[in-house]
Amino acid sequence: MASEAEKTFQRFAVLGDSSSSGAEINNKNFSKLCQDCGITDGKTVTSADVDTVFNKVKAKDAGTITFQQFTEAMKELGQKRFKEKSPDQGLEDIYKLMEGKNPATTGVYQTATVGAVDWHTDTSKYTGSHKEHLNDSGKGKGIITGFKETTDNSGYGRDHKGAGT
Repeated sequence: MASEAEKTFQRFAVLGDSSSSGAEINNKNFSKLCQDCGITDGKTVTSADVDTVFNKVKAKDAGTITFQQFTEAMKELGQKRFKEKSPDQGLEDIYKLMEGKNPATTGVYQTATVGAVDWHTDTSKYTGSHKEHLNDSGKGKGIITGFKETTDNSGYGRDHKGAGT
């Protein structure tokens, strides 16, 4: 069981750090592991608990923890998450939650680009003349027939109101 947990530990340890060997994990990736594996549930184990346990097991001047320190942290979180069970059983249950998990890469960036701006280009929600600016696929039509460029761009600078004035 520990070897499967160690593999998960290594997958999260190298996340976002191509120079990492996977032997140590930083606090950010440790928190992500706890979140993605369902160790934090928002009630018995919160993100604050995860940060506290991480800082408790790491060396004073270190920014990362080893797998041995990770095991200590997981024992502590297991006791908090599974109060009715023994520390060793709690650790086993934590390792079961971690089994076969990979870092989830769907996040803010993907969500923001996929669905958050769709309403801007949905012509069915547009009314009046605004509807005329987009084609059926949501792409702009450019200058529509009947529209004229009214800005006088002749002159010497951006604040100049026109040539000869």
